[in-house]
Amino acid sequence: MIYDITRPITPSLAVWPGDTPFDKQFAMRIADGESVNVTTLTMSSHMGTHVDAPYHFVDDAPPLEQVALTPFIGPATVITVTKAAGPLTPADLPGLDWSQVERLLIHSPASHKPLDKFAEDYVYPSPELANWLAGHGVILFGTDAPSVDDMNSKELPGHHALRRNRIDILEGLLLDGVPDGPYELIALPLKIVGGDGSPVRAILRS
Repeated sequence: MIYDITRPITPSLAVWPGDTPFDKQFAMRIADGESVNVTTLTMSSHMGTHVDAPYHFVDDAPPLEQVALTPFIGPATVITVTKAAGPLTPADLPGLDWSQVERLLIHSPASHKPLDKFAEDYVYPSPELANWLAGHGVILFGTDAPSVDDMNSKELPGHHALRRNRIDILEGLLLDGVPDGPYELIALPLKIVGGDGSPVRAILRS
């Protein structure tokens, strides 16, 4: 079975406050006598379900085309957390055989909020959790929240702690209706040279 865990990209999809909303305009149109339909897209590199490159939050860090693809394809585990907002610690996670978890996907109350309203309150990993996950071999932290830090943070401790621990970041998942458990994840970013992030089409296969 395949679960599509990607937020639909539409003009009404909420974006980070101050970021660029999605827009689609025809460059060529069959209705206007052209032989094909071609559209021009305007959008943020962090639109909807997306990958963060280290360059997003560290100016001299690797951009998108230098990010390894391995973390974004392979075995993944979905877990539900009931905490609605604030930093996550190891105590907030359910008991699992963590030796079997390579890619962790957090299903929180954020998956149940309207897609056209920016979720200002959400959970994000504490540096303690990032260190703990790395100690258990996790290589990807995926979340249905819009960020791995509080929206008002300027220091971005979650982003930096995950990077120090070589854990890649996947944000804005849509996990409503996905049961907890193991899956195969496919969520590959575009190869945008010099990019700071990229939307992905994220799926889970059971």
